[in-house]
Formats: sequence, C-alpha cells, structure tokens
Amino acid sequence: MNPLFSFSAAILLFGVSIASAQSTEVPAPAPAAASASVPAAAPTPARAGGAARPGAPVRDPLAAGYVKATEMPDGQVPAMEAEGNFIIGRTHTPAPEMSPVTDPALKGTIYKFTLRSSESKFYPGMVRNQSATGAPTAAGTASSNGANAANADAAPSNVVPWTRSVSVYVPKQYVPGTVAPVMITSDGDNRAFNVLDHLIPEKKLPVMIVVAIPAGGGDGPGSERGLEYDTMSGKYSDFVETEVLPMAEKVANVKLTKDPDGRAVMGTSSGAAAGMIMAWFHPERYHRVLTFSGTFVNQQSPTDPQVPHGAWTLHETLIPNSPAQPLRIFMECGDRDNFNGRDAMHDWVQANENMARVLTDKGYHYKFVFARGAGHTDRPTISQLYPTALEWIWQGYPIEGK
Repeated sequence: MNPLFSFSAAILLFGVSIASAQSTEVPAPAPAAASASVPAAAPTPARAGGAARPGAPVRDPLAAGYVKATEMPDGQVPAMEAEGNFIIGRTHTPAPEMSPVTDPALKGTIYKFTLRSSESKFYPGMVRNQSATGAPTAAGTASSNGANAANADAAPSNVVPWTRSVSVYVPKQYVPGTVAPVMITSDGDNRAFNVLDHLIPEKKLPVMIVVAIPAGGGDGPGSERGLEYDTMSGKYSDFVETEVLPMAEKVANVKLTKDPDGRAVMGTSSGAAAGMIMAWFHPERYHRVLTFSGTFVNQQSPTDPQVPHGAWTLHETLIPNSPAQPLRIFMECGDRDNFNGRDAMHDWVQANENMARVLTDKGYHYKFVFARGAGHTDRPTISQLYPTALEWIWQGYPIEGK
C-alpha cells in the first residue's frame, strides 16, 4: 500500500459505509456536433436561454468502408458466446438482470472509501490557469510517455483538488480470505452490481469483486478526467494498482487476484479508452476489456510527441504494428455516437470501426456491436447488452461449481 494512504485507511475503517447493491446509471455526455459531410439528425432542443445544439450524426452500419457485420432481428442481441461484428436494431429493452434482485439474501455488500488528491503521488490535482488558453493543466511536467510528476513549484492555492468515493462490491458468495477475480469500472459505474447479484448465483459468472472508481472531475482536454482517462501511458493503471486496489482490499476485507486472466476493466466513453489503455500498457495486469462508446480518438491532453494522436493511435499504429496481446475485448457504439468535424480523428463510430478492423486482422478475441437508434453511452442500449457482454468477456475463466 502507498504509505500516503495509511492514515486515511485507519480512519476510513472506522467509518466505512455499507449498503445494499443498487443500479445507478452514469449520465451520458452530450453528443458532439456533426460536420456537413455526415448526415445529421434533428437538432437537440435548446436549453433555457440558449440556442439549439446540432444533433448527432447518424451513421449507417452497412455503409461502404465499415466492417462486415451480422445484422440481428430488431430487439435481439447476439448470442452470448458469439464473436465478431454485429448490428442490433432500434429497440433497446433493458435486460432483466439490470434490475435489483428480489431476494435480499442474494444482494452483495458495498463498501466505500474516499481518496483525495492531496494524498496522491500520481494525480495531485490540476494547476489553475497555467495553459495558453487559461484552462487548468496537470500539476506536473509532461514526460515522454505522457506521465506527470508532482510539481513542487505549484502553490497549494493554485491546485484544483479532487476527492472521490470508491465503491467496492463484494458478492454474498465471496469467502473471506480467498483470492477473487476483480473488475475495475471507470466513472464510478456500478451497473455491474445488480447484474452480478443475478448471474453469480446462476454460475454464469465467477465470484468476483468490483471496484468502481470515479474520475477526478471535469471532462475532455484540460480536465482531471481527461488527464486520467485519455493519456496514452500506463500511469492510470499504476495509480489504480498502487493507490486504489490496496485500499479496496483493506476496507472490504478481500484478496484480489494478481492473475491478469482474472482481471477485467470496464468503461464508457473516455472511461472505455482508459480501460483499453490500461490493458494495452499493462497486459500483465488485465486481459479482459468491456467498452461502450469508446473514445478511441485524439483526445489526449497534454499531447505527447511519441503518441501525438492520443487513443486514435491504438488502431492507427499500435495494434496493427505490434504482436497481438492476450486480450479479450467487447466494444459497442451507436449510430448517433459522437462526431466532431474539426479533424479526421474525432469520429467515435469510425474509431470503433477501425478498432474492429485491426482486431480482426491481428486475430484477437473480440465482439463489436453497432447499435441502431443509439447515441453516445446510450443507457437503454447498455442496459440491453450489459449482462451478456459481462458473460462474454469472462468466457474461459473457471466458475466454481459449474
């Protein structure tokens, strides 16, 4: 454990919050504007006192240049065990496993603890008004791999602090003292909690722990969230490994496996990019990746000359030019997913299509679902796909008693 957290851990163990598992969905970011070259949907109604925002562009999954995919009948999802590319229709009915279980004896327990920027050696906060645009920047100096070291010259009053409450889900079936598989979720996403309450007793998933980690704040370039999730390096993985998981083990009284085949990462949007980046830079830690509306685009800030195109580099050069990693990857995007015409590297649909293409070429185990009638991080679509997606990424992992 990071010694900086030892004092906080001692305090938190006296006041740990325990609650029944409930599903609370993460709000979807507003879609980006469409360019004139892509068909656009109707404008989004104006907020009070403001102009209408352009609607998200609508893409046809059967258009030339996109990967060949199997189209499912409307309302149906691909078979759980199937791999490859799929198109689902506009009807997105939430899977029953997204609802809370009715038997209290099946509900997992949620433990919570708080992290603070003042105690982090990886993310000490953003410095106010240090960039040319006046936006906050990382409290450190960018290195060649995009990491940021603590900046001793930044006055405390100039640093934008963060706090975050981490949730740790422990299923009823967990036996204290045993080593368990684990899934990390970004943005504090806790949708897995209800799903696990259903599927673990049915022997469809292993008895696993979920650690739901919120982002540090804000979104996009110049934000704490953007710095953590969109940076092309192993830094966020190191933060989770060093400053989060040891606390999760202590507070929830669990033991997490070090076997990468027993570790998964899940996220939406930039959180999805973070998961893919974590597994790419540290495949010795994670083999399973679950993404919705992955931000595999040029969103990195500050920029890094070694990977100047940010997460777009994953499908542009890194995956196609590198030996295949032992990863199992689920991806989803919607026909109205984000698009920004300021350059060729801010099309979320094209980025996910590119990912599917290069993963096919390299022989990866992957599943890509293109959803009609779905926007960015579309909640009904995620609720439709989540249970079978979870089952799919955990295929091949032993389930006791099955």
